[in-house]
Amino acid sequence: MDTSPPRNSPAHLSVYKPFLHFLSQLYNLFPKMMDYLPGPHQTYFKNLFSIQDFIAQKVKDQEKTLGANDPRDYIDCFLIKLEQEKHNPKTEFTRENLIMTAYDIFLAWTETTSTTLRYTLMVLTEHPAVEVKIHEEIDRVIGRERPPVMKDRPQMPYTEAVLHEAQRFLDLAPLGLIRMARQDVEIEGFTIPQGTTIFPMLTSVLHDPKQFKNPHLFDPKHFLDERGTFKKNGADITFSAGKRSCLGEGLARMELFLNLTSILQNFHLKHPPGVTRINLTPDVSGILNVPHQVQICPCPR
Repeated sequence: MDTSPPRNSPAHLSVYKPFLHFLSQLYNLFPKMMDYLPGPHQTYFKNLFSIQDFIAQKVKDQEKTLGANDPRDYIDCFLIKLEQEKHNPKTEFTRENLIMTAYDIFLAWTETTSTTLRYTLMVLTEHPAVEVKIHEEIDRVIGRERPPVMKDRPQMPYTEAVLHEAQRFLDLAPLGLIRMARQDVEIEGFTIPQGTTIFPMLTSVLHDPKQFKNPHLFDPKHFLDERGTFKKNGADITFSAGKRSCLGEGLARMELFLNLTSILQNFHLKHPPGVTRINLTPDVSGILNVPHQVQICPCPR
């Protein structure tokens, strides 16, 4: 399993990284000017616009076969509401908003889930004893003859604990998504004025020693009780908290469970030849903690 970029790509050559970071800073400072300058940012936006075009075409296709009483998915539900609100000049249910919300869901779902799964495999390669326990649980609950299904999940507390701990340990979005105070708020004697930009700082909770015994170590016991039963933790806010928490949490947890158990049902993970350790610290740390691109050898069990 080679997750490293091609040899001739800028991502492979560390000398390009300072340039790319400098370029991103320039774009933040001079977004209008950068629209007219060549560079890798142009390819980035070209790819993003192609995704939007794909979604726009998908909306048109589904509109032709839409059943008002039998919605198939998010796009159908939005189209039905769009029709109901077509005479409301203040409605938020517009075609543009449909395309952009579907686009947001697509990007947030694919990138965060794939990155989390990739990081979990990296962590398990570094913690073979943990992988062995997952293998034992898979063999006991699922076996080798059928694929994993969601009804297996409640019977696999150790695997569930590993997934939760991997997400906590990765701390994918340390700053959380930006919020804004809708009114003046007083917290512990401090006043937050209306309109203030707020960063939730999820990392301060996910690494709080009062909530997790070994906050800076990967330890599945953070989500297991004395009997080995999965236990929830109120400080587990990898998907944020409150009304603005991630709406894709259920889907992401389902995909992580099914994908991880499917892989480990058939493979065990090893370092590639000549490699003895994987660097689990972030390659890029900012709004997101992005893990390094590494090679992992999945060997048939």
